Amino acid sequence: MLERVCTTLDLFFESLQFFMEWTQEHIERIHHLFPKRRGNVEIDYLRFFQALHYIDKNGCTWRDLPAKFGNWNSIYSRFRYWSARGIFDRIEDHLMRQAVDIKGIQALALDSTYVKVHPDGTGAPKKTVSNLSARVAAV
Repeated sequence: MLERVCTTLDLFFESLQFFMEWTQEHIERIHHLFPKRRGNVEIDYLRFFQALHYIDKNGCTWRDLPAKFGNWNSIYSRFRYWSARGIFDRIEDHLMRQAVDIKGIQALALDSTYVKVHPDGTGAPKKTVSNLSARVAAV
């Protein structure tokens, strides 16, 4: 889930180079999609998204998150809350609609001739020695 969200957000912000650094401008573009704050823990949205980006790019565990992002457990709890409530899905849908509007995409099609499936992926039973010997024994 985290990887999908970060990939979508990375693709949307075209103005950024290879490595994306979150800015307040990015947060303001999607701020209206965030849920109302709850509880007494104050986590800045910018630091939250920077922490998610850090985890995605470095592949570290939540506990290994640097202290500059805040308490790892607070960030993890917000991530779980937003994931369970579909907040990231809303953000992704919104950003994808904006990207389609910006690019002017009117239709998207997938041609099956370009999607090649390995013979093992078709679900056909495999011809193995044990299957052949079982069939011979049954006859």
